Amino acid sequence: MRTELVSVPGDPTRPNEDFASVGLPASGQGGCLVVLDGVTPPRGDTGCLHSVPWYTARLGGALTELTVSLPDVPLSGALARAIARTSEAHASTCDLSHPRTPQATVVLARWTEETVDYLVLSDSALLLESPDGAVTPVLDDRLSRLPREALVSDAVIDAGYRNQEGGFFTAAADPAVAARAVTGAVPRADVRSLTALSDGAARWTERFREGDWTDLHTAVRKNGAQWLVDRVRALESADRETRAYLGRGKTHDDATVVRVELPPAG
Repeated sequence: MRTELVSVPGDPTRPNEDFASVGLPASGQGGCLVVLDGVTPPRGDTGCLHSVPWYTARLGGALTELTVSLPDVPLSGALARAIARTSEAHASTCDLSHPRTPQATVVLARWTEETVDYLVLSDSALLLESPDGAVTPVLDDRLSRLPREALVSDAVIDAGYRNQEGGFFTAAADPAVAARAVTGAVPRADVRSLTALSDGAARWTERFREGDWTDLHTAVRKNGAQWLVDRVRALESADRETRAYLGRGKTHDDATVVRVELPPAG
């Protein structure tokens, strides 16, 4: 098995709010990957004493452990337990009911000799490559399907759409959100590789239209994960100068890519 992991902050003067890991059980059977994209809050009160990187490190560490150590627990169950564990770590000091309590998007995958299970919550992405080279994106597109008027301000989003029915969901303080994730499973023999992307890296496809998901996967396979991040940075810098593209709050975003090439099944 071969793995590649690249995670680069959007601003070198600020902590990276993404989290990424690849876990391999001591038995040598299977493994897991975790990618979290911490949600940067607007200026002002979040009800919490802790930073987004504190939250993603806690949640990501719990997810890495639980997805490996509890192979019989579904990924949604592992996410629910990890959220509960993280919430307990600061419930006594912070207002976890605040809509901007630290939170993150989630990509999880776990593979055994028989199966690849996956979970995606909010706007990060997972790409599954089959042995014949076909690429299947696993996406939670609820945020992108919101009406334009829903996105006019942070206040409108928080009041009517964030972690609410008819809106979109992130991992925050409520373990029940795990049931809202996009989940599924495919036979292990049908997957040759997995590529997980925070939305800062997925901009290559979603914002800049450099190619579709298959093109992105091919570019990473040929050129490496760092190439993708570097290319996104160049596109972001050009966008800042020309203002050719709209709809981005930050010029540069934290960008994370995890690629896992699985050995042949059996």
